[in-house]
Amino acid sequence: MRTDSGTHFNGVMQRMTGLLVGAVFGAVFVVVNAQSPLNTVTANLLRVAACLAAASVVAMWIITARKERSVAGPRRNMFGRGYLIVVAAEAILLFGGIRVLAAWERPEQTNVAWVAFVVGVHFIALAPVWKDWGIAVPGVVLTLLGAAGLVLASTAAVAWVPLISGVLSGVVLLTGALTFGWRTVAQPA
Repeated sequence: MRTDSGTHFNGVMQRMTGLLVGAVFGAVFVVVNAQSPLNTVTANLLRVAACLAAASVVAMWIITARKERSVAGPRRNMFGRGYLIVVAAEAILLFGGIRVLAAWERPEQTNVAWVAFVVGVHFIALAPVWKDWGIAVPGVVLTLLGAAGLVLASTAAVAWVPLISGVLSGVVLLTGALTFGWRTVAQPA
């Protein structure tokens, strides 16, 4: 239901913008981490599928923006103080954690597990800030995939960390962005 204040527009576009950001990072996770021990054909197919999925979310964002543009009103800033605090903490944890892992001489694959873990926690932390508990779900999944990668990095299966923590995290982000983006686009105007 639309209101004169533009609340519907702000909520829809906030969600679509979040999905767009998630899709881009999901594609990056897949493109960067689809590598050995996967064979070259599988890795390349995953990369192409990830890019097509991200492009689809971009198209859905544009369609939604055009569809919703007719609703005017004050915009709610999704990138307010709470968001900035979460992102600042995320940056400190990401870069600080990677430096600590290097100092501990952990395998390079551990970095992708750490990134997935921190990005997952970032989604969980943003859920109350944005009052959208739906983003906590991929947050929990990414946190678990990151934790699994951190454990695997200490085993002989270290070569699988980019697949588990990187590619699967990207697939989770892209699947969520496509699913919820499509639901938004399919809603009647």
